Amino acid sequence: MFKAEKTEVWLIAATLGLIVAGFVIPNWLAFILTLAIAKALVVQGVVMQMRAGLVSFGQGLFFCIGGYSVGMGGAFLDIHDVFVLLGLGVAVAVAAAAVLGLLMTRYRDIFFAMLSLAFSMILYGLIVKNPALGSTDGFNVHAPTFLGWAPGGEDQKLALFVLTVVVAGVLALALNRYLRSGLGGVSEAIKENEIRVEFLGLSPRWILYANYLFAAGISAVGGALTAFATGHVDPEMAFWTTSGEFVFIALLGGTAHVAAPFIAAVLFALVRTYALELAPHSWQMILGFVLLGIIIFLPKGLWSLVSGKRRAAA
Repeated sequence: MFKAEKTEVWLIAATLGLIVAGFVIPNWLAFILTLAIAKALVVQGVVMQMRAGLVSFGQGLFFCIGGYSVGMGGAFLDIHDVFVLLGLGVAVAVAAAAVLGLLMTRYRDIFFAMLSLAFSMILYGLIVKNPALGSTDGFNVHAPTFLGWAPGGEDQKLALFVLTVVVAGVLALALNRYLRSGLGGVSEAIKENEIRVEFLGLSPRWILYANYLFAAGISAVGGALTAFATGHVDPEMAFWTTSGEFVFIALLGGTAHVAAPFIAAVLFALVRTYALELAPHSWQMILGFVLLGIIIFLPKGLWSLVSGKRRAAA
């Protein structure tokens, strides 16, 4: 119990620290952090399923649904309030997950991974073939309002940064509670021995189904925040390389702590930014070497450095 409370204190302190930092850091860094934190929420969805023994190579499906819900809500429904659009993105993603999850939770291992990838690519194909949604180019997202307030220029970027940090902080606190709850514990037990969980009188399939819905909702929030920050959505949000990026970040951070995906996402964004600047034609190779090093020296992710120091101190 003490550890959970200590984690929550650190999460709140980090959230407040980032909000304050948003007023002093350069605009380019605030933009990178906004995207990194938003994508970290999608990675949280990947990690939630990894803790239950499932690897989703199609989390871009819900990332894309969240982003396109924001764009279509503004373009076709004339909805511009940021909170209403966020709710719309989550609702559509959870509704889609409620249907797909009935099939997805029947499968495990590589079958789950490939099926998740297939659904994501189906959405990609549908969007690419739809001229009303901009086809391969996508379309611009209308500037959002904040409960009637319509900031412009630098104020809008700062408002979106603060919104992203606050939403991420709240969701991180909720995820921390969830992972330490009975449902979160049973999810890990399913990964270790699903048959034993069945013998205890629980239904692994419906627990995984609930986990799938939660992961879809939080991933949609990440997609919506990304759409707000970039002001644009396109089919690449559902492409397999985008989902692969989320898995990459999940492996980079590890699954041991709720803060790991955020740290890994920020590190990934900074490494990619500087790799693009220093080696624009071979930056993928640099990322590949980073992942190879993590797999060899830190197979449990970056967070294993922190947990290892804690064990040594104890």
